[in-house]
Amino acid sequence: MATIQTHTTQTEATRKYGIVAMPDLTYTPEIAEKTASLYEKVSSVIPAVEWPAFAPYVKAINDLKKERNAVVLAHNYMTPEIFHCVADFMGDSLQLAKEASAADADIIVQCGVHFMAETSKLLNPDKTVLIPDMDAGCSLAESITGSDVRGLRETYPGVPIVTYVNTSAEVKAECDICCTSSNAVQIVESLGVPRVLLIPDEYLAKYVATQTDVEILTWKGHCEVHERFTAEELQQYRESEPGLRIIAHPECPPDVLAEADFTGSTSGMINWVQTNRPPKVLMVTECSMSDNVAIETPGVEFIRPCNLCPHMKRITLPKILDSLVYLKDEVLVDPAIAANARRAVERMVNLTN
Repeated sequence: MATIQTHTTQTEATRKYGIVAMPDLTYTPEIAEKTASLYEKVSSVIPAVEWPAFAPYVKAINDLKKERNAVVLAHNYMTPEIFHCVADFMGDSLQLAKEASAADADIIVQCGVHFMAETSKLLNPDKTVLIPDMDAGCSLAESITGSDVRGLRETYPGVPIVTYVNTSAEVKAECDICCTSSNAVQIVESLGVPRVLLIPDEYLAKYVATQTDVEILTWKGHCEVHERFTAEELQQYRESEPGLRIIAHPECPPDVLAEADFTGSTSGMINWVQTNRPPKVLMVTECSMSDNVAIETPGVEFIRPCNLCPHMKRITLPKILDSLVYLKDEVLVDPAIAANARRAVERMVNLTN
């Protein structure tokens, strides 16, 4: 059986594009001037005393992107100095998958976790895809393997398998189609069958089951960030913050979703805040997203429970710069599994388009 090949390899990329010199990272008046407009955008969430540490990296990354013909894709959970200051495309897993497939660049730098970089590589097999930290993993993706999926095929013969995009390429290759939290109901119902396996997130699957008449079979995978939230915690926030609106990601446990005023994907949550403009809101998801949305919605007060994803936080400005200078770490997918994995992702992208 072919296995995934996603490891550090610089040989091909450096032979093709070369290594450039590391820029001078001294904070100078010139850098302050050239990054002033970017700092103005994030000044509400990044203290002025911290900006001199970020600004040289921001300028160097943006300059090097042009030199390398590179784009930076940033997930909604990236910190503001990445999300708002160096990213070319920002969004949730579905948005980034679409941007990756249309990227007009030689190099894609994936600021997110490992499965996202794999997805970008599947959709861009002829481009160089880099991830600034190869150890940026995902507890959910690690909860299931290709062997597990083959076991499900044997246990439930004939039942289509929909995999959340938060899985390895090996798992995607064993499934019929991918989904994200924003399109899971649409994907499940598009299959036109009475019974579907939706893996690996148990809580997402249970939420989807409440939104459709299709019978949903689950797998016991969980996101280590979202599973930490509790209904009691949200009740305490409501008691201490009069008028608070709570919106939650469907990867949260069912009792947490029952306490929420709205449940939706990261893009759905952002749209809800921008449309409703509540005076006070708590976003039950990874903490950095509140900072990123707060920048775009002045006047809305964000109450932050601040559960952080340790994997997303591995991606930093210095690592992004290293990635562009030294062209590391390159993400490769074994051709023996790439074709089937790509088909599952493209089926999702084509359907949602």
